[in-house]
Amino acid sequence: MATNSMNLEDIPSESLMSELLRRMKCASKPDKRLILIVAGPPGSGKGTQSPIIKDEYCLCHLATGDMLRAAVAAKTPLGIKAKEAMDKGELVSDDLVVGIIDEAMKKPSCKKGFILDGFPRTVGQAQKLDDMLGKQGVKIDKVLDFAIDDAVLEERITGRWIHPASGRTYHTKFAPPKVPGLDDVTGEPLVQRKDDTAAVLKSRLDAFHKQTQPVIDYYSEKGIVAKLHAEKPPKEVTDEVKKGPPKKLRNFMDFYSCFEYTFGFIVMPLLFLAQISAVVCSSIGDDYDT
Repeated sequence: MATNSMNLEDIPSESLMSELLRRMKCASKPDKRLILIVAGPPGSGKGTQSPIIKDEYCLCHLATGDMLRAAVAAKTPLGIKAKEAMDKGELVSDDLVVGIIDEAMKKPSCKKGFILDGFPRTVGQAQKLDDMLGKQGVKIDKVLDFAIDDAVLEERITGRWIHPASGRTYHTKFAPPKVPGLDDVTGEPLVQRKDDTAAVLKSRLDAFHKQTQPVIDYYSEKGIVAKLHAEKPPKEVTDEVKKGPPKKLRNFMDFYSCFEYTFGFIVMPLLFLAQISAVVCSSIGDDYDT
């Protein structure tokens, strides 16, 4: 029978040490689950910050679109129902999406918590999500609101151009090509994605303000929304994100910084020396055998 197991001897020592550090960091994290929602209009920076949050707090990233596709591909009972709805051209029901989230959050990688991206989009969905979490004795810890003015978003998004063959991206204001409209390397024409036009952006923003902004207001009444200034440079937004989660987790990050320093400068060299010693001793043993 075929196996996907990997021989640890074939993995570089640096990768093993990095994974060991990651697991030790996550093992040291408080046991209480952290459940976050990232909310904000298209282009506000959620996609940039979510992986950073995921790594900082050892969370799994639950994007509803990805979860639906995974459930359909895995042919889970809920995935089969979702596929039936999609094949008919119908929207997947809120109950099905909440059920798929319920399944996904039970994965080992979500043990320490998870980030919800792309859900809930309506107050009704938020209420169903809260009900499902409440039955498990947990609740949303924080909603990170990536607040940004529509005019800033329009400038940010409609100025984006790409070179299709290479994927190189440019921006008319923030990272312009040497020659307007042409790729710096090949000189080939740049194109704009259809979603990056002012008309499409306006439609998406209208939908956000109508449907999703009330979700932020709903959680604001619960006192769990952290408003971020998403118009700032990514690094500054990251610093704000770290202030957003509950105090107990900020304390954890202070602890982890100390832990990482200690591990990196004390434990890692000792492990490296132990590895060298094992090689030397093995060599001496081989000499005795001969």
